[in-house]
Amino acid sequence: MQDLRVLDDAHAAAARKEVYRVTIILSILTIVELALGYSMVNMSEQSFSRHLIKGIILILMLAKAFYIVAYFMHLKHELRNMIMTIVLPLGLFIWFIIAFLADGNSFRELRNKYAPYDQESNIPVKQNQHNEQEKGTIELKKAVE
Repeated sequence: MQDLRVLDDAHAAAARKEVYRVTIILSILTIVELALGYSMVNMSEQSFSRHLIKGIILILMLAKAFYIVAYFMHLKHELRNMIMTIVLPLGLFIWFIIAFLADGNSFRELRNKYAPYDQESNIPVKQNQHNEQEKGTIELKKAVE
């Protein structure tokens, strides 16, 4: 009976060590992502380095997603078919989101850009003072009388 307890303690210690390792890895990835994100604050929108940092952050996010799915959803020790039943629909869902975002952006870009009321509304209009009449109004009243 004592031998079983030793095996259970050894297994628990190994599992605990693995959880600590994954938690430390996720924490380090998160801190690196935050540091990279804060470093982008003063960069111009179209600079190459900003796009490079965004790409690095995306790669780090995918690594975090892998660790979360593998360890906290307990898929690391599952059969390949079981993993595919979860990962394949997840991939299709991500593709679905990307397709709808691209379609929405395409619709926004293909809309008719000519809107005459937008152009006319940008013309400044002279504001009259209170109780001031325009010249044409006075002449019209005289002609009617």
